[in-house]
Amino acid sequence: MLAPQRQQAILQLVRQYGGVRVIELVRAFGVSDITIRRDLDSLAGRGLVAKVRGGATLVRSTGAGSTDEPGFAVKSVRQEREKRAIARRAAALVQPGSTVGLSAGTTTWALAHHLAAVPGLTVVTNSVRVADVFRRPSDDRTVVLVGGVRTPSDALVGPVAVAAIRRLNLDVLFLGVHGMTVRAGFTTPNMMEAETDRALVEAAERLVVPADHTKWGTVGISTIASLSEADILVSDSALPPSAREALTGHVGRLVIAS
Repeated sequence: MLAPQRQQAILQLVRQYGGVRVIELVRAFGVSDITIRRDLDSLAGRGLVAKVRGGATLVRSTGAGSTDEPGFAVKSVRQEREKRAIARRAAALVQPGSTVGLSAGTTTWALAHHLAAVPGLTVVTNSVRVADVFRRPSDDRTVVLVGGVRTPSDALVGPVAVAAIRRLNLDVLFLGVHGMTVRAGFTTPNMMEAETDRALVEAAERLVVPADHTKWGTVGISTIASLSEADILVSDSALPPSAREALTGHVGRLVIAS
C-alpha cells in the first residue's frame, strides 16, 4: 500500500471512530511505528486530524458546548501519561475483597487494568470497556455489568441501569467525569449518564473521583455530584495551584499522582 492510500485509510478510521492509536495502526497496516507517525504528521499538517500523545483524533471545533460528547476512542488517546499515573495511585486505595464500582470513562478503564490483579474483588460497572478488562475468568472475582442504552463513551445508561444499581451496595465508587468546577461540581455532557452515575454515587459508601487536570474548568450539561460529595479526588501534577486550592476547600482529600 502506498503512503497516500494508507493515509486515506487512516483518515477514514479517524472519522469512523473519532480517534486512532499508533500501536493499533501499526498492527492494522503492518508497518513501523515511525511510518505511522509520519502518516499522522502528514494528515495533521493538512489540518485533517489533530495529533495527540499516542495517536490522533478528529480536529476539534472551537467552542464545543456542554453537550459535546467525544467517543471512547477519542478520549483514550488524550492525557494517557496522566491517566496512567492517576490509575496507579487510585488502585492503591482498594482493599482485597472489596465491592468496587467503576463508572464509564477512559481513566476508570485505565484503573481497571490495575484492579485486575487485586484478589477477591466484586466489580460493578456500567462500562462495556471496563467489563472487558475483566473478561478473563477468575475464581475469586465477580463482575456485574448493568444493562442499559449504550452511549458514545460506551456507558450503559437509562432506567434499566438505574434500577439494577439501586439494588446494590458498594464499598467504593470510582467515578469518571467529563468536567469539574466549584459551581457545577462533577459533570457530564450526557443527561442519561448523569442519572445513572448519580445512582452509583448513592449506592457507594465512599466516592473517589480520578480526574486529570484538563477536567478542571470544563462543564457538562448535567451535574452528577457536588465537589463536597467526593471523599477523595485523584489528579495529576499538572493541576494548577488555583485548582488545587479550590478543590482542597471542597473535596474530602486531594491526592496528586506523580
